[in-house]
Amino acid sequence: MAKDTKKRILDAALDMFSRNGYAGTNMRELMASIGYAKSSTYRHFESKEELWNALLDEMIAYYGEHFGSPDRLPPAPESLEELVAMTMRMVRITAQDETIIKTRKVLTLEQFRDERARNLATKHFLTGLTEMFSRIFAGMMEKGLLRRDDPAMLAFAYTAPISVLIHLCDREPDKTEEALQQVEAFSRHFVKVYGKTGE
Repeated sequence: MAKDTKKRILDAALDMFSRNGYAGTNMRELMASIGYAKSSTYRHFESKEELWNALLDEMIAYYGEHFGSPDRLPPAPESLEELVAMTMRMVRITAQDETIIKTRKVLTLEQFRDERARNLATKHFLTGLTEMFSRIFAGMMEKGLLRRDDPAMLAFAYTAPISVLIHLCDREPDKTEEALQQVEAFSRHFVKVYGKTGE
């Protein structure tokens, strides 16, 4: 029961922080949104700051489990088509999963206030993706699927435009399908330019 209540509080916090930011989230309103008195919060979290840090921990775990991370890499694709398919799976998750969308919104709002949020935003929006794809591309180069190049620079060139399109989905959700089509077109262009087809 206590575990369920804690999860409900964290879910409500993610929803409210993603809409109102940390400063704009009132603990009384947050608890009322799930039918509890404000005092119930303190049975599970001693302060708003403790709730905030627990929420960040939850975000990290959820993102790693559903999207992946440099520590939890998908296997290197066995073909260029598999790279496109893997990319599209990852992009669809990050553009359509409500928890990941809200997480991205929270990090975008709070990166200027909170150092931990800033570090997570940098990791999720830039360095983590670059590191992940750098290792994927190095594996594909070893398999002879991609031309030899600097895997880190290649990963940066690959992930930066995709990240921009994901942020477009957040700002203009009605353009999500169009953005996903652009990601797929870009991915196919990338494999055409950098892929090895047995030459």
